[in-house]
Amino acid sequence: MRRIVVVGAGPAGMAAAAAAARHGVDVVLIDAGAKLGGQYHRQDALAPGDAFVLPGNVEHVADATVWAIEPVDGGHRVHLRIGPADGPRRHGRAVEARALVLATGAYDRALPFPGWDLPGVFTAGAAQALAKGQGVAVGDRVVVGGTGPFLLPVTASLIGAGARVVEVAEANAAVTGWLSDPPGALAGWSKTGELMRFAAALARHRVPYRSRSAVIEAHGIDVVESVTVARLDGLWNPVPGTERRIEADAVAVGFGFTPQLELALAARCRVEDGFVVVDAAQGTSAPGVFAAGELTGIGGAALAASEGEVAGAAAAKFVGAAVEPPLKAMARVRSGRKFAAALNAAYPVLPGWQGWLRDDTIVCRCEEVTKAALYRAVDERDVEAVRSLKLVSGAGLGLCQGRVCGRNVAELAGVDAAGFAKRPIASPIRLAELAEEEPVESPIDAEESGRALGVEY
Repeated sequence: MRRIVVVGAGPAGMAAAAAAARHGVDVVLIDAGAKLGGQYHRQDALAPGDAFVLPGNVEHVADATVWAIEPVDGGHRVHLRIGPADGPRRHGRAVEARALVLATGAYDRALPFPGWDLPGVFTAGAAQALAKGQGVAVGDRVVVGGTGPFLLPVTASLIGAGARVVEVAEANAAVTGWLSDPPGALAGWSKTGELMRFAAALARHRVPYRSRSAVIEAHGIDVVESVTVARLDGLWNPVPGTERRIEADAVAVGFGFTPQLELALAARCRVEDGFVVVDAAQGTSAPGVFAAGELTGIGGAALAASEGEVAGAAAAKFVGAAVEPPLKAMARVRSGRKFAAALNAAYPVLPGWQGWLRDDTIVCRCEEVTKAALYRAVDERDVEAVRSLKLVSGAGLGLCQGRVCGRNVAELAGVDAAGFAKRPIASPIRLAELAEEEPVESPIDAEESGRALGVEY
């Protein structure tokens, strides 16, 4: 039986599904969103229809959360819950396949600062999702802060939704940062037009764009009323005397992205420096598991789609389809990774952000763990890894399970952040749902079980 499962329907997942389907492989495409496209191509959830059309041998399972992956004889069993978390028709399903493509993407990284737990402080991705998906602006007067070119489309989306963006605070030196890797920057020349369009939108609406600046504090009683923006030195330490108070009722902050590693780790994929390690065919260290998009490195939608095309073709070959190496897509991947490396070098997150925090600044919002409490737990106990850190401090034990705070807490405590993504249950699930019997659909053919098909391009 030639069937694969693709998890994630953003640029990488859609490209993987389409590539595998072109080679006659049946595909089950699973995504948490109601419509195809992911964050980059986010569609209006209230609008009828779907802007994307997939081949007929692709089954799109929308509003679905994969909560576990387990090995079975000759393949993998993917457990999912379908429907809204509190919906009466939410139900379970288990899908078996010989090959998986993981394209789970990433989520915003938000750095803590005094007042970041006030209502009115949003991640940049959340602000954009509301603007693009619902046409809703997060506020009337919005300050956008963080680092990276993603701040530009977020600002444009907010303007389009009717917000007044009073300032964009870019923590790095936006232009000179690219000079550290000119060849890599040149590899992304095709994005110049897109960046110019965003820059023109900011200019038309007279939005100040200030580099080497950051939101270091939000002020307000019950909601955000203003923010403090300061100039930063080369390590992101605030420069004394440069602080400015700006009136705002909302803040959107984004400091890059953190890949969603839960399913990759559950599938026993090797991870280095926070990303899944893949070969030239997007194959991971786990046989039959391929990865594409932000899981393997942050490089934008075009790179993700190219990686997805390679991964889909490789997965199709793994299950027995006749596949010619997708040489053009592989070339685009090589070029895109050069640009991604330059992007990472131009927009790093530097350690000076830790100096923005006060002792009473909350670093884990779910469990309300402050910086002082975290440091005290680390100093008083023998903390060597995430598990012990969570137990002695409480950080990362809340509803988000460290998805928001984990990377920051790990840096503050000096442990490996990947430990926050290691869990047998990848997404929250009720005990009653866990106890339910799930129908297992289309088991793997017994005659194919255990057959090892290598993929070499």
